[in-house]
Amino acid sequence: MTQISRIGIIGGGQLGRMLALAGYPLGFTFCCLEPTANPPMGQVAQQISANYDDEAALLELAARSDVITYEFEIVPVNAARMLAQRVPVYPPPNALEVSQDRIHEKRCFERLGIPTPIFVDVNTSDDLLSAIQQTSLPCVLKTRRFGYDGKGQWVLRTQADVAAAEAELRQQPSPTGYILESFVAFERELSIIAVRSTTGEMAFYPLTHNVHRDGILRVSQAPSTNAPQTLAEGYATRVLNDLNYVGVLAIEFFEKGGALIANEMAPRVHNSGHWTQDGAVTSQFENHLRAICGLPLGGTQVRGHAAMVNLIGELPDVDGVLRAPGAHLHLYGKAPRAGRKLGHINLVANSEAELQARLQRATHL
Repeated sequence: MTQISRIGIIGGGQLGRMLALAGYPLGFTFCCLEPTANPPMGQVAQQISANYDDEAALLELAARSDVITYEFEIVPVNAARMLAQRVPVYPPPNALEVSQDRIHEKRCFERLGIPTPIFVDVNTSDDLLSAIQQTSLPCVLKTRRFGYDGKGQWVLRTQADVAAAEAELRQQPSPTGYILESFVAFERELSIIAVRSTTGEMAFYPLTHNVHRDGILRVSQAPSTNAPQTLAEGYATRVLNDLNYVGVLAIEFFEKGGALIANEMAPRVHNSGHWTQDGAVTSQFENHLRAICGLPLGGTQVRGHAAMVNLIGELPDVDGVLRAPGAHLHLYGKAPRAGRKLGHINLVANSEAELQARLQRATHL
């Protein structure tokens, strides 16, 4: 066993909580840096209550950690770089920097020969009109930074949509600018969860089929039928090696005609990989910890067929979930609120037909 035992995590949300729960059986202890009172991770780990750029708090986290990771990507890059001078930080700060800016992210994909939608850098309303001539309608306008779960995005289908977006850019421009992307009439949204260790060992989970509503992931299912697994693994390998990446990396793709078009990546454990907790030989959370600590990676095979249903805004009938065959309930310790991710249900089954029946039941609990 490696001598690493103390793991620091920037952020205290549900992803950090699930990392800690996966790490305790391996003998790890956890400390998180999180300004919010009573965060999900605070229930299962020590907490340093301070902002993510608080230098004294960062130094304290470094002193209490053998290795540091993060559970969300909106971490100040300078803070990550400062920590990396004192203790290993994974994924590396350069990967964090690339993923925080959609233009840098798309250029990374483009440089590595990974297909993307047509994209144009937009800073002003005049830029928008010029960019639309390159992408054509329909297209998608996004903030370059900070958007997630559908926030900071506008689908432009008509000239009326363009006029509304143009007015918004004039009245409340984003300080970090925008990216305009051509609209992809995809057949499926797929994601690959990849992991690379400090030793260079890599592993890949089966491509997951994701269904979104209102910009929020609702259901993930693995393995995805007839998915181009080898192609996705090849693209992910290029990114992992180029960024000298360590840890779990999620890449979201649009599938169209058998081709994969890269949408975005997340340098962390990912919502579309939650099914791995109960449906894979080794969860994404455990493999992330193994990777950053230089331990052998665990198996990524699906145990039959698996799916995840997000719980958004309100809690389910807990008794009903616990009675349902093949269902596993994961709650985050959050108070219900509209649009808030409160937990998820993982489902496992022996066949595709059985999984679909269990999904139908779970979505009505």
